[in-house]
Amino acid sequence: MTDSNVLSIAQHALTLAVAISAPILGAGLVVGLVVSIFQAATQIHEMTITFIPKILAVAAALTACGPWMVRQVVDFTTVLFQSIPTMVR
Repeated sequence: MTDSNVLSIAQHALTLAVAISAPILGAGLVVGLVVSIFQAATQIHEMTITFIPKILAVAAALTACGPWMVRQVVDFTTVLFQSIPTMVR
């Protein structure tokens, strides 16, 4: 296994991690921003108000994107395991 193989696998793994986490983090970010704007407009500054909408948004994102996320990880793992014989010197 050469250095370029290791770097390629690491780059692909990091790219996959970012792609998989993006829908969940994006949903939490959007909901947090909307709740913050609502709190600023109504001058309600309670920290616990943001938790329930964020939890619901993350749960909805996991429900909607969960199968895609699992399929991406399984495909990456399958390709990685299948390439093991070609990596050995």
